[in-house]
Amino acid sequence: MGGKGMTWMLVAVLALFVLSNTVYVVKETERAVMLKFGEVVNPDIRPGLHVKIPFVNNIRKFEARLLTVDATAERFFTQEKKALIVDSYAKFRVADTAKFYTATNGEEARASALLGQRINDGLRNQVAIRTIQEVVSGQRDELMEALTAELSEVALEEYGVEVLDVRVKQIDLPPDVSESVYRRMNAEREKEAREHRAQGQELAEGIRAAADREVTVLEANAYRDAELIRGEGDANATGIYASAFTTDPEFYSFTRSLRAYQDAFQGSGDLLLIQPDSEFFRYLKDSTGGN
Repeated sequence: MGGKGMTWMLVAVLALFVLSNTVYVVKETERAVMLKFGEVVNPDIRPGLHVKIPFVNNIRKFEARLLTVDATAERFFTQEKKALIVDSYAKFRVADTAKFYTATNGEEARASALLGQRINDGLRNQVAIRTIQEVVSGQRDELMEALTAELSEVALEEYGVEVLDVRVKQIDLPPDVSESVYRRMNAEREKEAREHRAQGQELAEGIRAAADREVTVLEANAYRDAELIRGEGDANATGIYASAFTTDPEFYSFTRSLRAYQDAFQGSGDLLLIQPDSEFFRYLKDSTGGN
């Protein structure tokens, strides 16, 4: 290659280099500012293809989409001087590119650090005017809405970013407080369990006593009814015996003598010493019972 060809090649390379430093593209998801020797001369460059003066103008691009800042969990004190560990995050986006560049040098990490500090300062103020019950559940939404409105105004004025939402991820008690709370909760649950056991035992004793009383009453009623039935049976038997006796006294006396003989002579070794003319042998001597 001759010297002329080399010259044209150098010119082409130089032209390509100048062109690459003259033309730039801003995407739909980006915001950009144009600097002239470090000074902002165009704070709001729209998406598209643009031209700049090489080596004079410099382009700084920023994320136009929503960004998230995860604040460091810190200890805050409620209105009753109770400590809480609050972990939070916020959603923001760049609204004023010139102010954002001036305040943070266009660094998202620096913006996140500044916002995280502001979030914790705002949480400290909001938690300090509320009770622990209000922070945890009662006014939690109200707390976040108030903090979002306050932080958005300050962040837009100082950092050029718009805070769209602030959320509390988690609220915990400090480890030392948690331990004492868990012990107290455990003691309360044990006390409640003892009360339930005592109430159950008292109820069981009442049921058992009522059952025993009912059994006693049933047995007494059953014994009374049995005695009444037995008495009625004895009365009926006595009536039948009396009726039979009055109908044929001699036959009744004869059957009683036979039963007496049967009872007296059941055993093989029984021995009776009775006079022969005893009344006991009346029906053995004469079946009619005559003397």
